[in-house]
Amino acid sequence: MSALACQAARAADDKLALDTIVIDVGDVLAITDHFVVTSGSNPRQVRAIVEAVKESMLTGADRKALRTEGTDSYEWVLIDFGDFIVHVFHDEVREFYDLERLWGDRPRVDWQF
Repeated sequence: MSALACQAARAADDKLALDTIVIDVGDVLAITDHFVVTSGSNPRQVRAIVEAVKESMLTGADRKALRTEGTDSYEWVLIDFGDFIVHVFHDEVREFYDLERLWGDRPRVDWQF
């Protein structure tokens, strides 16, 4: 549901995440409907963003992450909520992998409402 992906984006934004976007991948990817892609300027901020997103989903939607990966280094943390996946990058790692380019033909969801 895009409403929950948008809620996750707003939670990231509350922690001053950088360049947060929500990408609709549901028509081309069978495992999920949306990607939330965002970044922080250092591992401490990435961790704060991850914690804020998880807390927002738990308290606001009673949703727990199915899986979280990347918390060993906080350079690229993937939080899988099933119908949407949150990617929280360290900004330099985000630039390297450039998911926005890989999914550039997919529509963006306006989460800033």
